Amino acid sequence: MITVVYFAQVRERLGLEREELPWDAELSNVSALLALLSSRGAIWSEVLQTENLLVAVNQEMADRGSELQDGDEVAFFPPVTGG
Repeated sequence: MITVVYFAQVRERLGLEREELPWDAELSNVSALLALLSSRGAIWSEVLQTENLLVAVNQEMADRGSELQDGDEVAFFPPVTGG
């Protein structure tokens, strides 16, 4: 299983906080996971294909090429700003 967690505006726009997906060897990296999720429809593609989307794998910052394994947790969130 892959646990996917959505934070902040990503969660609000998709209407989903977390989900578990069955492990599939084709989900070899973050980019493949994003492609799968984006295929769910326009809002999914719009939210998940933005350049500034941040990703963490197992609570460590990652990029779209980061490899995934069965049991990983992947989090998607917008950039954080502060003052």
